[in-house]
Amino acid sequence: MDSAQRTGGGSPVDWDRLPGPVRQRLAHLAAAALDETRPADVPAQLRPVTRFAPAKRAKLGESALVAALRDSSVFRTAVVDWCRNHRPDALALEHDDPAVVAAAALLQCAPVAAHYVELVGFRAEQGQLRAERDSAVARADRLAGELDRLRRELDEARQAAARVGQENSAEADRLRKRLREQGMKLREAKDAAAAARGELEQLRERTDAEVEEIAAERDRERTRAQEERKRAERAAAEVEVARQSAREARQGDEVRLTLLLDTLEGAIGGLRRELGASGSGPRPADVVQRVRAHSGTTREIPDVASLDRLLTLPAVHLIVDGYNVTKTGYPDLPLSDQRDRLAHQLAALVARTSAEVTVVFDGADVLAVPTAGPRGVRVLFSESGVQADDVIRDLVSAEPLGRQLVVATSDRAVVASVRRRGAYAVPSSVLLARLNRV
Repeated sequence: MDSAQRTGGGSPVDWDRLPGPVRQRLAHLAAAALDETRPADVPAQLRPVTRFAPAKRAKLGESALVAALRDSSVFRTAVVDWCRNHRPDALALEHDDPAVVAAAALLQCAPVAAHYVELVGFRAEQGQLRAERDSAVARADRLAGELDRLRRELDEARQAAARVGQENSAEADRLRKRLREQGMKLREAKDAAAAARGELEQLRERTDAEVEEIAAERDRERTRAQEERKRAERAAAEVEVARQSAREARQGDEVRLTLLLDTLEGAIGGLRRELGASGSGPRPADVVQRVRAHSGTTREIPDVASLDRLLTLPAVHLIVDGYNVTKTGYPDLPLSDQRDRLAHQLAALVARTSAEVTVVFDGADVLAVPTAGPRGVRVLFSESGVQADDVIRDLVSAEPLGRQLVVATSDRAVVASVRRRGAYAVPSSVLLARLNRV
């Protein structure tokens, strides 16, 4: 159906140009009637609108609702029936609001529809024109007030400019004077800058010359370093040749020495077999009397180095005055701990030197004599009533003449007696220093 429809026998109404109040009125009525309209009477174009919430249908689906009223007489009739049942006032053609009458006339196709539509449009247009006029008048009033304010400000600015002009005349003179002074300072600064550039250029030339000289010296040093490296490599090669020669000579000497030792060992073995000396009997220190069943020289040794030299002698016998050494080195320990510590330190010394070692302790305060000591160390305890000093003298006397004996003690009486018997005496502090190095 054409958008311009006739209402009864009246003039046509252009539904596409309906005034806003009329469109809103028609959309609200049609939206309210949708819930009670048979689905068959609802045009297809309105089916999406039915899914909207009832309160939002008129606003969101206004165009679709008005178009359905325009194009579908069935839907329009359904809306008219709903209005008769629920909103009979919506179909009244007599009302103070022309928009209500125009909507009712359009729904009922009344001849006055075009008149009321035109009236509503006219009023709406008049209202819009009045609003625009009021807005324009208000804007003109604002502009007039703004113009007056600007005129006043302009007058004040002119007066201020006149005052400033007078003040600026003197200020301008001062500024011109300062400008001349600044110009003079600028020329002086330019002259100073030019002089500085000249000095900088001279400095740069001197620096370049120094850099070239340093680079040349570096190259010379590098050349000398390369020559020194080559000489060092040649010297290293010569040293390696010398070492190789020394190794070969030493190997030859070792072979000759080995042959000599083998010869001597054979001769000594034959001599022992001829003399029947097996060497399996007791050592002299094992036959000393006045000890319990299991117990341990102008020649004073001044330092550890001398002691080391003596301990490397063949068949050397080191005799230690036990408590004299322990009470010098660690007197705060209990006596049993002192004995254990000294015996284990002497065992380490035996492992390094292969010397025969005997340590003697006073047995007066020992309740139970230990049944075993560290490997390689003979531990002796004097019998009750016998001092360890006397046992040490007996051990020295029991050794054959010519055997190297070393007695470790700081007891001056013991030192004097063993030196008369040909033994070396070493202070307890020197022995402790040697033991601490093991």
